[in-house]
Amino acid sequence: MTNEIRERLRRTRRVTTPWSDDEARGISGTRLDELLERWANGYDWGVHERRIGAYPWVTVRAGGTDLRVIHQRSADPDAPAVVLLHGWPDSVLRFERVLPLLADMHVVVPALPGFPFSAPLTVPGMSFNRIAGIVADAMDHLGYRRYTLSGGDVGGAVAELLAAEHPDRVAALHLTNTAPQHAFTADPAKLAPDAAAHLRRSAQWFKAEGGYIAEQSTRPNTLAVALGDSPAGLAAWIVEKLESWSDESAFTPDELLTWVTAYWVTGTIGTSFAAYAEPAAFPDRIDTPTVLSVFAHDTKPEPRSYAEAFLNICHYVEHPAGGHFAAWEQPAAYADDVRRAVESSG
Repeated sequence: MTNEIRERLRRTRRVTTPWSDDEARGISGTRLDELLERWANGYDWGVHERRIGAYPWVTVRAGGTDLRVIHQRSADPDAPAVVLLHGWPDSVLRFERVLPLLADMHVVVPALPGFPFSAPLTVPGMSFNRIAGIVADAMDHLGYRRYTLSGGDVGGAVAELLAAEHPDRVAALHLTNTAPQHAFTADPAKLAPDAAAHLRRSAQWFKAEGGYIAEQSTRPNTLAVALGDSPAGLAAWIVEKLESWSDESAFTPDELLTWVTAYWVTGTIGTSFAAYAEPAAFPDRIDTPTVLSVFAHDTKPEPRSYAEAFLNICHYVEHPAGGHFAAWEQPAAYADDVRRAVESSG
């Protein structure tokens, strides 16, 4: 960590509200103070930076841009290929605990455009659809003609679109949620009763918890200034989501700070909003064989009937533990479901 960020942290102007310790109103002041104190005095980014830098990174020219990926090759040249696609507000770090469990496969983990560790994003138009095309192009350049896609959140949406647009390349999908965009076009009258009930619950979730989506998708420039200039603001914005969307004790303080620092040192919080801010087009249905992993503490666990309205569900696997960052929280269960998807591809 540079002296500059430590000095910024030590000069943080504490902001209080009438609800400073009410976690239902966002990260508590006490929790944030604890993290900022650790970040400024004792946290060692260098240890994590060296570990992350030691992964087998390669840069591929794809879709008119550079795509940086972790490319973990199997010793078996004929091993299946798997692409792990992260979401927001995380990065390739979501999959650190899964990578050793998939050593017998060729694994590609793209740093999605605009996110930490990616090539700089300076032009508009980086929609879900365009990201899907870039990943498909990168896999072609890496020599993979067929592969399984695995992911959730932003990564899950990208996976769905890539499967829809390149069904000849995507052998199977492994998802932890269906793309949220389906909820905006689904007709409740055509859904099974429990699927329609899930749609109503999702609408309530977006009303209560989706304010960040509205801001990131409509006013990304304004928000980028606030979060990109203030490490305290960045930590508050990201840590609130990491803790509230995950199962209990999913992250140590230093793990939280590593995920936040990844955004700070790469200056990517503003560009990570790109996929939210750009319009995307989703198909009504995707026929690729799909394994859906439902983790009990995710934000909107979906019944099978809802997912089947949009996807070809061949395995629906419910897990009693784990949340939105399942690959990090429950890596063994996540890896097992990736293998189910690979096997379902035939």
